[in-house]
Amino acid sequence: MRQFVSWAASACVGFVRACVVVVVSLLVPAVWAAAVALGIWWGAGNPWSWVAPVVLVCVGTLALSRPVCRMFRSLVAQWTATVVPAGYRQAEPVVRMSTGYWWNGFSYERTRRDALMDQRWRIRWNDPANWRDLRFTAIAPLTAGVIAAIPPAGVAAAVVGFGQPALAARLVGALGLVVGVAGAPYAWRSVEPVAARFLRASPAMALADRVDELTAQRADTTVTQAAEIRRIERDLHDGAQARLVGLGLALATAEKLMESDPDQARALMREARAGATTSLTELRELVKGINPPVLNDRGLVDAVRALALDSPLEAAVSADVQLRLDPPIESAAYFGIAELLTNAVKHAHATRAQITVARDDAGLVIDVEDDGRGGADVRAGGGLEGLRRRLAAFDGTLEISSPEGGPTRVGMMVPCES
Repeated sequence: MRQFVSWAASACVGFVRACVVVVVSLLVPAVWAAAVALGIWWGAGNPWSWVAPVVLVCVGTLALSRPVCRMFRSLVAQWTATVVPAGYRQAEPVVRMSTGYWWNGFSYERTRRDALMDQRWRIRWNDPANWRDLRFTAIAPLTAGVIAAIPPAGVAAAVVGFGQPALAARLVGALGLVVGVAGAPYAWRSVEPVAARFLRASPAMALADRVDELTAQRADTTVTQAAEIRRIERDLHDGAQARLVGLGLALATAEKLMESDPDQARALMREARAGATTSLTELRELVKGINPPVLNDRGLVDAVRALALDSPLEAAVSADVQLRLDPPIESAAYFGIAELLTNAVKHAHATRAQITVARDDAGLVIDVEDDGRGGADVRAGGGLEGLRRRLAAFDGTLEISSPEGGPTRVGMMVPCES
């Protein structure tokens, strides 16, 4: 009895899903059918009767192709947990140049609005994913749509057949009911292989996207490295170097005063010793900002715990294992956590934070949650955008959940060897 109930529930769910697949796959063919009906209604005698149907087909297909493909991806993800990447090209930030013109990655425009419009249309027409969507809208009705139409067609045949007095019609109705009910749990499943086969980016497109991504990462790494070098030079010039120059002058003066004014010489030497201590502290802080010693000595987890102790937040660290990873990955994760804690204090006005460091089959997984006011998002040129770029250099990802009013939860994942 329990198996029958389970099968009946599966048949009902499958029937509904099959109907959804049929409706979604027939959205674009419905536009084509409407265009044909419009042409027939207008009449073949009118020499311009073909214009409106052709325009309707072109505009309707272009307007519906991307929403239909998004619906298919969403259905596959919800029903089978299979994620089919969209693969659409992302628009680059529109930048205003020193000449006053706006650069959108393709051309210069006088206004930001013109630059955005030109960029949108260029990406729309040059993105191979759009042509892939158009191909899918023609393939889906003939593959997944036809298979998914079996259960509703069988039920429709049963309704029509049982409504007829003839025995043959009733037999056809019974056969349609059996086919529809038996195929309901399985007919909708064809949508997954069809979507995975025809909606995924081709190897050439994936390779091109990967090359573009690596090129952008290389540019970001170069810019970040140059900025870090400038920061180190500025800190050395304004801090330790200035103090060491003053220390040398104080020692030279003390040497001259050693015979004539020993007390003044000793006072200068005491000041020089204090300056040397301060310079040493600044150098240690500078080295800590480049690569914290605790990170090298004790690993990521203990370094994060030390960071939590120094934070003004009431931060708790949870880690299931002691991790020793490659130094670049540990450094990126450490400074990513440090930036998130700084943002929680500076922008979210949080009082508590929870840091979770774990490792699974995918790699290093870090969650940072605070009780701040929320509203965090990735903005061009912002700290979170920089963090996302740093993680992307290791094929890492950054996920943010920050509704207004909080809490803010940021997840970082960096692939690494298990």
